[in-house]
Amino acid sequence: MTADPPAHPDDPDEWRHERVRVNGVDLHCVVVDPDRAAVDNPTGAPPLVVLLHGFPEHWYAWHRQLDAVAAAGYRVVAPDLRGYNRSDQPAGVAPYRPAELVADVRGLIAHYGGPTATVVGHDWGGLVGWELAIRDPEVVRRLAVLNAPHPDSYRRRLRRSPEQLLRSWYVFAAQLPWVPERLLWAGRDRLVDAIAADAVDPAAVTEATRTRYREAIERAGSLAGPINYYRAMGRETLELAGKSLLPGRSPRDGTVTVPTLVCWGVDDPMLGPALLADLDEWVPECRIRRFSETSHWPQLERPQRVTEELLDVL
Repeated sequence: MTADPPAHPDDPDEWRHERVRVNGVDLHCVVVDPDRAAVDNPTGAPPLVVLLHGFPEHWYAWHRQLDAVAAAGYRVVAPDLRGYNRSDQPAGVAPYRPAELVADVRGLIAHYGGPTATVVGHDWGGLVGWELAIRDPEVVRRLAVLNAPHPDSYRRRLRRSPEQLLRSWYVFAAQLPWVPERLLWAGRDRLVDAIAADAVDPAAVTEATRTRYREAIERAGSLAGPINYYRAMGRETLELAGKSLLPGRSPRDGTVTVPTLVCWGVDDPMLGPALLADLDEWVPECRIRRFSETSHWPQLERPQRVTEELLDVL
């Protein structure tokens, strides 16, 4: 582990920037430790919360939650996922397969004191959280997901819902070689501005936040890594579909056994609230919170409510 320079001079001193080697890549993380007096067992490692961002964000997506969760007695770790901002950007599609993304988070949990963590994810970070809870439930104490569908529910909905299929056009467009990252890079400022445009209240996504997002994209120098998340998931979906056609083969058991919170902005233009309809089939212990007048970005549009829901679960 090595120290990283702060991403911005406005970052508080309590937000430590570190580089951690896990699963063959270096990941940049922002770490906030709790006041030892707030920890139930002040002589041991504080309980861990890992915050996973989505596309086209980075660790700063959680800047409104970092201090509040740490003040509640938790060590908070907000990484840049591989391919983003200051983290490594391995080339090709294979390094972005769900198994690799899950291994990254599992490595972070072990590095920062595990053996378990509460995992919180938004968008792609939520999908990684789902996959971690499905594949390695023993390292997930609790799961909280913001506007990210359970992957098996999402695949089923794509097959059955023309509306969701239409909403998901960008997933299919991302499967093209090299074109998506070049087009998005050329329009990268508009990509960030689209976050505010999607919001029910665009002012909730401040210009300061948009500036930080633009800086992170420029620092990474490419959007190939983030686009490869979509390509890798597309290939895995095809593989699972192929397995389901084999006699006597079930593609996988997607059950999530850990206590789970799902927060959902119901005005999400990409992911409809119908994706919540059959969630109890896969997640027997699930609490769903629907946020009215909120789009795809609850932690930016409703930061106080998201923080309250997380603290309630914790």
